[in-house]
Amino acid sequence: MIAMNIDPLRVALISDHASPIAQLGGVDTGGQNVYVAQLAAHLARMGHDVAVYTRRDNNDLAETVDMPEGYRVVNVAAGPARPIPKEALLPYMQAFADQMVRKLSRDGCDVVHANFFMSGLVAIRLKTALRIPFVVTFHALGRVRLLYQAAADRFPIERLSIEDQIVADADRIIAECPQDAEDQISLYSADPSKLRIVPCGFDRSELQPIDRAIARRTLGLDPELPIILQLGRLVPRKGVDNAIRGFARMVHGYGVAARLLIVGGETDVPDPRSTPEIGRLQQVAREENVAEQVIFAGRADRQRLKYYYSAADVFVTTPWYEPFGITPLESMACGTPVVGANVGGIKYSVVDSSTGFLVPANEPDSLGQRLAQLMGNAELRKRFGQESLRRVERHFTWRRVASAINDVYQEVVAEQTASPIQRLAGGLATLIEQTNASASRGIAKP
Repeated sequence: MIAMNIDPLRVALISDHASPIAQLGGVDTGGQNVYVAQLAAHLARMGHDVAVYTRRDNNDLAETVDMPEGYRVVNVAAGPARPIPKEALLPYMQAFADQMVRKLSRDGCDVVHANFFMSGLVAIRLKTALRIPFVVTFHALGRVRLLYQAAADRFPIERLSIEDQIVADADRIIAECPQDAEDQISLYSADPSKLRIVPCGFDRSELQPIDRAIARRTLGLDPELPIILQLGRLVPRKGVDNAIRGFARMVHGYGVAARLLIVGGETDVPDPRSTPEIGRLQQVAREENVAEQVIFAGRADRQRLKYYYSAADVFVTTPWYEPFGITPLESMACGTPVVGANVGGIKYSVVDSSTGFLVPANEPDSLGQRLAQLMGNAELRKRFGQESLRRVERHFTWRRVASAINDVYQEVVAEQTASPIQRLAGGLATLIEQTNASASRGIAKP
């Protein structure tokens, strides 16, 4: 049973580039879109008045779209009404913030929840102009990206100073896993008393185990052939090239006959012209002599995901950086074990040798060995799948996530309305609590 203190609030979720109504699977559409959509729906179900503010990228979109889940999406005019890579959106955030100040000064708002650093920049403006407190979920951190991508990172360098300012000004910071919290403390000097760890989730009405034969028949897949699935955005940091190389090690080094099914891209039919990463990955498959065994399936809508996850024997995901990662949860919710990189949120959601295996990022030999071990042991796959289901039900439903986020909102709003003496008392209580918990820095694992 989840205990919830619910005072209905007017909540503004800002998601500058990731709209809940966008088609998923592209370069700039993925986990953040799902996070915002699910959080908005569950907060609305709890009784909050929820609006999601995102940049209008299509002139055909209405300014306000009422969603069947009970929240609304407001398409904010800021820059050209066409898709723009998120790395190039920063110059339009001033116009976005101007529009938001006008809208919220008219409509009112109790708490803002910014998603991504550019949304955080808008939230700072709202706090300054309208005294609205804000919570932020970064979804990715610039300094961590730079550690791995260096010159390949295409965000402007101003991102780092903006993130510093957001960390300083935010009333609460949502870290999606312990590693995310540790990164914010060590790289941004975040105040631990402002950090709250709240993971992502899955929706059991959307994702559940499907009989494997039915799932494969629905997708037109061979009912007998062993299948390893990789699903998500096709961008270099997701490590799909490493998944192909690890798959090749399994095929050639351990003699496992299987197919690697790669789902994602900008179009329903895989097209290297629309998704250049597909072309690069096809070349990797040729270099590794597994081009015939690697199948690119194109983009899939949310309604078909449960069939892909259920059709697979194993799900693989090996990004080099992942603040959380929703796809491992989705696979686990369908009873399919995960072999994932031992990074960020994946090492939080996947329990090594219990719900799957964790492997070092960018080490295809280690990945190939674990894939071979799991593909060769049906009983182990079954046990991992059953434990996966138990774990996600226990810790990672969107209802639990929304409940925890609601508690953060209630804290922030209560502080905003408290008298100076009450705020001082609350600060002292927090300081005592943090001192008593200093050994763990307030970070707990489920």
